Amino acid sequence: MIKASPSRIYEALLDPAAIVRWRPPKGMTAEVHAFDARPGGRFRMSFIYAERRSGTRGKTSEDADMFEGRFLELVPDRRVVELIEFQSDDPAFAGQMTVTTSLAPVAGGTEVTITCANVPPGISAEDHAVGMASTLANLATYTE
Repeated sequence: MIKASPSRIYEALLDPAAIVRWRPPKGMTAEVHAFDARPGGRFRMSFIYAERRSGTRGKTSEDADMFEGRFLELVPDRRVVELIEFQSDDPAFAGQMTVTTSLAPVAGGTEVTITCANVPPGISAEDHAVGMASTLANLATYTE
């Protein structure tokens, strides 16, 4: 539950200047290289590790995860559906992941649910859960 209106959160989902502030999980920064927020519109972004940790390597390079995608569905103040593909030579990160962010008004704010389908097998369920929780916390901080 985020203490902000669905419209405020929806705006943050589609504003590249906002996305660089809330979307990267803890320990990463973001760069938006292209962004066309409309159904069928494409985007390209990078998440960059702030510090290299032993045993950690980015999906695209030593310190970065680059991905591109497109908007499959945009329902103002209700839902954003994205198709995302990581740029990686590692087949463990291949494939297209669908990310659905749903917004439901509740007393005192908005219930935000992020559902991911076809998560690449190279991303462990634990790491994915931690990253998504961090992203949601960032979104709450940004919009509240």
